[in-house]
Order: sequence, then structure tokens, then C-alpha cells
Amino acid sequence: NMGKQEHGGGCLCGGVRYRTTGALRDVIACHCGQCRRITGHYGAFSACPREDLHLVSDETLAWYESSPGIRRGFCSRCGSTLFWDNAKRNFISLAAGSLDQPCGVRLVAHIFVADAADYYTIDDDLPHYPGTMA
Repeated sequence: NMGKQEHGGGCLCGGVRYRTTGALRDVIACHCGQCRRITGHYGAFSACPREDLHLVSDETLAWYESSPGIRRGFCSRCGSTLFWDNAKRNFISLAAGSLDQPCGVRLVAHIFVADAADYYTIDDDLPHYPGTMA
């Protein structure tokens, strides 16, 4: 039985399982071209401090360096998107869809909306940023 600040997650096939031991950041949707290609739509990511992420099973975890200093973690067997990791930051982003339910986080903003694909519209009342939030 996980405590209030502990969450589990993993990939579709179970080759990668993780748990977090602290509070999770609410979810930010990223519409950049890289997130679109790697997820098949747009990226939706929560995050936690790097030290709060614990890999329970990583037998199929693979990493792809998508930009200098930035890597994306995924399952090499089922292809699930799992992590976005910028080496310069003290947190790691977790694919929201990989979190066990209920996860208790909610979508709070959209970033890189200037790069959104033309087949969908973003029609909610959340903040929309053309690039990063910073």
C-alpha cells in the first residue's frame, strides 16, 4: 500500500517499473516536434526531483539523446515513452501516461504550442505558451 507521496509507474510490457517517493509536479503538455514524433501525439509529462525516482526494474530501459544534454527514456521492448531528462536540471520528467492510476496530478499548461500539429486543436482554458514556460 503506497503512501500519499509515493507513486508507481512503468511501461506497457512491465520491463520497466519505477516508483517515486515525493510529490509529483502537475502535468505539462508539450507540442514540440520531438515529443510528437516520440509519443505519436504530444507529450504529457509530470516530474519529480531526480533523487525521488527509483527504478524498480530497468531490464528494458533504453535512452536516446534527442538534443545535447537531453535524453529520453523508453522501453526497448514495447516502445513506451517513459522519461525526459535534461542533465542540467535537478528533476526528471515522467510520461504522465506511464503513471499508475490514480496518480493525483492534472494537466496545467501547454508548451511549444507554436509547433503543434495541424490535425488537432488545443481548446481548453489552460495557459498556452508558444515555446517554453520560462
